[in-house]
Amino acid sequence: MRILLHICCAPCAIWPVDKMRQDGHELQGFFYNPNIHPYTEFKRRRDTLQDYARSIELPVIFDGRYQLEDFLQAVVHREQNRCLYCYAMRLKAAAAVARRGRFEAFTSTLLVSPWQKHDLIRQLGEEIGRATGVPFYYEDWRPGYKQATAVSRQLNLYRQPYCGCIYSEKERYYRGPEVDKA
Repeated sequence: MRILLHICCAPCAIWPVDKMRQDGHELQGFFYNPNIHPYTEFKRRRDTLQDYARSIELPVIFDGRYQLEDFLQAVVHREQNRCLYCYAMRLKAAAAVARRGRFEAFTSTLLVSPWQKHDLIRQLGEEIGRATGVPFYYEDWRPGYKQATAVSRQLNLYRQPYCGCIYSEKERYYRGPEVDKA
């Protein structure tokens, strides 16, 4: 099949690209991650993917829009459900590109991470696929996560320390209020 692969970052692309190529699929990547925070993090992930994709001869469509405000407006007062919006936003964009490009299916590297809400990604992908007429290609790539992590380290790829949005950045680094003892 000719499949469009939404890619969140280079390390997460390693296993799905290898696996789908081994299975005989023709792939094209799609980088669309408009709510990565801060912008310097967005650029670092994009640039790392550009270098990696070039090294493995993977064509990638790069959507460079940085829509932090749109994401924040959509999730304000719904922060605990922000992943739903984030997944849907990315999968809808991927499905639209897949439809315009006449791909046979679309999928996402979000299915690699053991920390993502896998069932929600699958449900949204299938719903969006039905709505757009482009099937969502589902495969559980979590078993390849550790191997892909090892490969990304061997290749010295930038590995981000948090999922990407401003809320996940806070969850990664903020440990509670600091108390001034003076």
